Amino acid sequence: MPRGDGTGPTGQGPGTGRGMGRAQGQGRGRMGGPFAAGPGGNCVCPSCGATAAHVAGQPCNQINCPKCGTKMTRS
Repeated sequence: MPRGDGTGPTGQGPGTGRGMGRAQGQGRGRMGGPFAAGPGGNCVCPSCGATAAHVAGQPCNQINCPKCGTKMTRS
């Protein structure tokens, strides 16, 4: 604080540390992104249209269709 008025050097005052930027508290977490589908929903087969309940933590594209065996997608 060179002048004794509490201002200090430029860029080194309150509100300039880590966590005070524009990214604080935004987003949905790990791999969330703005287009994340969330924990609910269904997995749908792109070939035959069969549906299965989505299991949290298991991506639909890793599940095989129970009818035709094709990899499923998220609805």
